[in-house]
Amino acid sequence: MPPVPAGEQVRRLLVMIPWLVSRRRVPLVEVARAFGITVDQAEKDVLLAGMIGVPPYTGGFLLEVILDDDGAAVEAFPQPYLTRPPRLTAAQGFALLASAQGLLDYRPDRSGGPLGSAIEKLARVLGDADVVDVDLQSPPLLDQVRRAVDAGAQLSITYYSATRDEETERVVEPHVVFQRHGRWYVEAWCHRAGDKRRFRIDRIRALTSTGETFAPVRSEPPADVWEPGPDAQRIVLDIPASARWVVEAYPVQWEAHGDRLRITHNVIGTAWLERLLLKLGPDAHVLEPDSLRTLGRDAARRLLEAYA
Repeated sequence: MPPVPAGEQVRRLLVMIPWLVSRRRVPLVEVARAFGITVDQAEKDVLLAGMIGVPPYTGGFLLEVILDDDGAAVEAFPQPYLTRPPRLTAAQGFALLASAQGLLDYRPDRSGGPLGSAIEKLARVLGDADVVDVDLQSPPLLDQVRRAVDAGAQLSITYYSATRDEETERVVEPHVVFQRHGRWYVEAWCHRAGDKRRFRIDRIRALTSTGETFAPVRSEPPADVWEPGPDAQRIVLDIPASARWVVEAYPVQWEAHGDRLRITHNVIGTAWLERLLLKLGPDAHVLEPDSLRTLGRDAARRLLEAYA
């Protein structure tokens, strides 16, 4: 049996823990039946619940979970720290307010609802309802893409690919709009690729409806923005440790080698890699593949010739 995705298990635990606490003692088979999982998975979830708490994760700061010796029933008791309302510092309150206001812009209907009411109450406690203003810059076509997702409307788009430094015409069926690291994306079925693809909405140059429709897809936003396709090429870079910003800015794998960093990544085209090498300068080197070892020097030479 394949492992349960971590996100799915976390979402289930968020519901399961208060459910267990409210019942105190529950047969394990009842836990499995209530959440539509196997008894083995219920036992794994219950054992994981016993590791949930707050720093320093010691006695009094963890949920106490007791599983019978025969594994037939489970009991759950919240410790005192978890039963008292948390007292936030001013800094924690402002951080929570900023995050909550950012979430409002993420909602497709922009309605406040319970979240808006909670924000108003928290703002009053902090002393100024207008003290925090979160602006997740919305690309011009965001609302049109959102409406297409809701209506199941097929779109024809002109899209700029930064990895290939080219514009392409595509017909897509948008499934879900999501935001990561301040950027807006749409996951869609792309007829040109014959597969699902993710597009940065601010790189959609033009958009029109084809007039065709499809059954709207109600899917969760993906965990990662970047997912290399089958045509991606593996590259290995050697860069100085002073360029550590690369591992923080891009979804790369890396390891330290003294005062150097070894970067592994998958690229679809060379345009993005050329720009990165130009930023890093002559102290960055392509180790693999051999065909790209001179990519940075060649790009620099072309730029100098253009100036000449």
